[in-house]
Order: sequence, then structure tokens, then C-alpha cells
Amino acid sequence: MLTALVLLPTAMAVLLLCVPRGAPRVLFPAAWAATAAAELVLTVIVWTGHERGGGTWYETRARWIPSAGISYHVGVDGLSLPLVAVTCVLFLACAAYAWRETRRPREFAALFLFLQTTCLGLFVALDLILFFVFFDLSIVAMYFIIAAWGHKGAARAALKFFLYTFIGSLALLLGFIGLYLAADPHTFDIVELTEADPLAGRTTYGALVLLAIAVGLAVKTPTVPFHTWLPPAHTDAPAAGSAILAGVLLKMGTYGFLRVAMPVLPDAWRDHALVFVVVGVVSVLYGALVALAQTDFKRMVAYTSVNHMGYIILAVGAAGAVGADQEDARRLAVTGSVFQMVSHGLLTGALFLLSGVLYERGRTYEMAAYSGVAGRAPVFAALTGVAAFASLGLPGFSGFIAEFQILTGSLGPAPVATGLAVLGILLTAALFLRALQQVLLGPLRLPVAAPGADRPFADLRVHEGLAVVPLLALGVVLGLAPRFVLDVIEPASRTVLDLLRR
Repeated sequence: MLTALVLLPTAMAVLLLCVPRGAPRVLFPAAWAATAAAELVLTVIVWTGHERGGGTWYETRARWIPSAGISYHVGVDGLSLPLVAVTCVLFLACAAYAWRETRRPREFAALFLFLQTTCLGLFVALDLILFFVFFDLSIVAMYFIIAAWGHKGAARAALKFFLYTFIGSLALLLGFIGLYLAADPHTFDIVELTEADPLAGRTTYGALVLLAIAVGLAVKTPTVPFHTWLPPAHTDAPAAGSAILAGVLLKMGTYGFLRVAMPVLPDAWRDHALVFVVVGVVSVLYGALVALAQTDFKRMVAYTSVNHMGYIILAVGAAGAVGADQEDARRLAVTGSVFQMVSHGLLTGALFLLSGVLYERGRTYEMAAYSGVAGRAPVFAALTGVAAFASLGLPGFSGFIAEFQILTGSLGPAPVATGLAVLGILLTAALFLRALQQVLLGPLRLPVAAPGADRPFADLRVHEGLAVVPLLALGVVLGLAPRFVLDVIEPASRTVLDLLRR
């Protein structure tokens, strides 16, 4: 089941590349959307078929390179299943949003389908080399999406993105090799490494391996100071690319901390948990402050991703620093970090798609170029307002559930850092309210109308609404009734904590 889920998009991408370019344009987005819909159906089947109470489901293992201890080992649990689901939802939303893409639509659809395979493959991988392969291939796919379909100057942003994240992946590989050499017998299997705890009692070696893995994952997340590739990549990428970059690719880093760093290196993680707490709170405050200073709407949203990823790093750091008598706080921190990944994927994905609507109408992201947009496009304005309020953590939305769990779970072990992180929420509220007031309210001011537009600022079109509305609707559902997701995450959180306190 999982193998079909992972490989189906790439199989369709290969088929699309065999179709002549002269075929009807609508064939390519239709095939992409149909495949993305099929992927979502398969994910629902996996979700409904999983066993309650933790464990790994739909596990498959086959010999790959046995002489090097490498296997094709996949499976899902409470950490990965929610991320698989949000990945399929976002790719389907992007397929709907890109329905009218006219620039090389065949290649555009094929690249996104291949990218979906790399994302799903990483989240179900239970072998370090398999994890690394999908980690690296996602960089390649996103590089071409940014460089070939981005805005003016996108080639430079794509190159910076590729070099930064590729260097990070090399550091990650170095850490994986360190784990392999420490294991006896040598293996890259995550499950076997977790059970063996090969670096127990090896303080210096464990710290070096954790450093290599943490740097590789921090670049992908990204956290301060490894974040500088993110704003230009987001700003110059096409809207669908930005939505996937923020909604899925950034989660590869945070997911790696929960899947690899914490359970496989429990001693090193506990010893250096305070470092992650500090990095997390710095990312929270820095991301919010720099976002507040932006005049470019899309760049502002990009910096809020640094802020939101900072909360996750704060939570996983706090989970390692909490004493044994604070089990509930530890569980809340880990559960909140996974829920934040899901929430951020939905809400920030919607914000980037809405920023694409803004650019498509006015050919600029500069907030000063707009005013009074709500009068021209009330549906666009309403959805942008909902996305902004949801992203800043207003009760009733998924962001509130995630941030509440993170802050509650982190308060005991890191009260000062958590108190500072609360200021990040205030700053996020300020920057979104300022943006909404400047762009949506006041007297009408619009840039030059987009070519072919029948009025200066057309309201949301059907395909755009089909992409954005479901994402925001899911944000509301998870904010009001999160139990069906928390029931999946919480047993896996307990498992991670059991492994961490060995």
C-alpha cells in the first residue's frame, strides 16, 4: 500500500513526459489533479485502516544493498501519518490552483508529481539512506520549479536554495554514516538503531553525530542562522511552489528531529536540549521581528515560517529538558510540535496561494501598492483575513491548538524561553493586522491591472477557491475538533518519550 502511495505520482509523471507537447493543455493539469486525488483517497484508506494505540502500520521491508546494511524499509505511525495526509491535501490543492498554468504545463505537472513522491517517501522511510535519498531528491525537484517557473531573479534564488540545502544534506549524510559506524552490526535501519542505542555512553561521539544531523535538519527547517535561503526562494517561487516549500518541505527538517535525532540519540539529545530551546526561541522572535519589518506580502509570510518552525524546535528541545516527573508536559510538547507541522502546512500553504492571487492580479507583492482591495474582491479579502487570523493562533483554528500545546508543554522546563516565545505571538498578530489593514481596507488603490483582466482586481476564481477554501476549512475543523488527529499523534509521542528517557 505505502509503496503504491509513494510511487504512483512518479509513474504518472513518467507517463506525462511520454505525451507529446502538442497534446491538449488541459490533459496535463487534469492528470495531475486525478493522481493527487487518488493519492488522497489512498491516504484516507491508510488512515482508516491503522490500528489505534501506537506502533508502525503497513510496514514493508526488502533487501536493497544488504552488504552496506541498507534496506527498502517503509511504514507509518502517529508521527508520519498526519504529515502524509497534509502532503496529499496540499498537492491536490496546488493541482487545482495551477489548473490554468500555461508555461510548459507538461513539465510543471511532472515535476510536482515527482516532488510528491519524494515528500511521501521521506515521511514513510524507516531506513536512513532511504530517508536521505528522498531528502536530496526533493531539493532537485524544487530547484527546477523555482528556477523555471519563478519570477524575475528566480534563478539566483533557486541556486541559493539548492546550495544551502545540499550542503545541509551532506552534513546529514555525515551524521548518518557516524550512526552506521557506531552500530554493531552496522546498519542504517532506523528501527534497529533506535533499539540498539549505539551511542549510549559515548558523549563526545554522540555530540558530534548530533551536531551533523542537527545542522542538516536545521538548514531544511530552517532555523536561525540557517534561514537565509528561505525568503528569496519563497518570494521568487511560483505560488504553488511556495505552498509546497512551506507546507511540506520545511517539515522534513522538523520531522527528522522527531524521527531520527531524538529516539536514536537520546543521551546526546538530553545533554544538549537547552541548545535547541535557545535556537527555537531565537527563531520565534527573529522570524516575527523581521516579518514585521517587511513591505513585501509574500516575503512577510516567508519569515512567519521561520517563526512557526521556531515553536517546533522550542517544543522538541523542551521535551528533552523536562524532568521525569513532568511526563504530561513532555507529551504535550511533542504532540504540539507534530500538530504545529500539520497546522502550519495547511494555513501557510493557503497564505502563499492567496499571495499568488495578489500577484496574478497586480504583478507585485508590495503591500504599499494596494489599498481597499476588500471592496473589489470581498471573497479574496475574507479568505485572506481568515488565513491571517488562523496563522496568528486565534482560538477556533488549528494554530491555537498547536501553539497552546507547545507553550504549555515548554513552560515547565524553559519558563523564560517560553515567556519570550509568547511575545512572538503578539508580534505575529501585529504584522498580520498591519498587512490586512494596509491591503484590504481604506481607499481603493491598485497597481496596473493584470494583462487580460476585465477589471482592476478580479475576485477569487473557481480554481483558486477550490485550492484555498479546503485548506482553511481543514484549519477550522482541526481547531474545533482536533481529537481524530490527536488520537493518532499521542501514542507516537509517548513512544518517542519512552525512547528519549532510556
